Amino acid sequence: MPSLTFSGSLLKKYLRQTGALWLFAGRFFREASRRPFEWQEFLNQCYQIGNKSLFLVSTTGFILGMVLTLQTRPTMVDFGAAAYIPSMVGISIIREIGPVVTALICAGKIGSGIGAELGSMKVTEQIAAMEVSGTNPFKYLVATRILAATLMVPLLAVMADGVSLLGSFLIEHYKGDVSFRLFFNQVYRNLSFGDLVPATAKTFFFGFAIGLVGCYKGYNSKEGTAGVGRAANSAVVIASMLLFVIDFVAVLVADIFYQL
Repeated sequence: MPSLTFSGSLLKKYLRQTGALWLFAGRFFREASRRPFEWQEFLNQCYQIGNKSLFLVSTTGFILGMVLTLQTRPTMVDFGAAAYIPSMVGISIIREIGPVVTALICAGKIGSGIGAELGSMKVTEQIAAMEVSGTNPFKYLVATRILAATLMVPLLAVMADGVSLLGSFLIEHYKGDVSFRLFFNQVYRNLSFGDLVPATAKTFFFGFAIGLVGCYKGYNSKEGTAGVGRAANSAVVIASMLLFVIDFVAVLVADIFYQL
């Protein structure tokens, strides 16, 4: 009985949080569509999210491309399929690995940053002060951050894909004496429009989920400074879980589309 009660309370908490998150998303769409739009704050958040995450995403992508090639090359050579390494690595990175890994990195860096920033503003009553002064804090703080994350995460994912392929090329050039032109000809020859569009489209949903969860947790933070830490931590956990759910749905939809 105690276990059933505990499970029931967890289910109620989960459903309550899910409903509150949907309501928060609905409020975002209402506020983001109203004029005037905070263009200056939006551009500032694009810089904060994009430029300050670029080095981490690029470094991770570069190492990812090298590691993936080093891990797969011995097996491909044993089967006499070394010529297919560029195309296999390219498809793997662009279709799935690059977008998902980039989104997870952004969930850790961007999601926690937004949650901690808005959480500290909430507990120090800066948001309440904005409301008293006549400023719409939701439009200024939340809408701009969600839109900036939605825009910048796809750009970061594209950058990570390119740098990953560069890292893979360096390994292939060192191990197999493959030229730059031959490597990328092999990559692009085996990529199709259907590979690029779904992989790029889902990164917009990744960015939206990261921004939405980070803003929701930070904007509704409670219990002082301890609540700020919990908001940042839970923003990363929930955003990471949502990324896998969105990725599964995106792959499922793409598979159904290919079968039509």
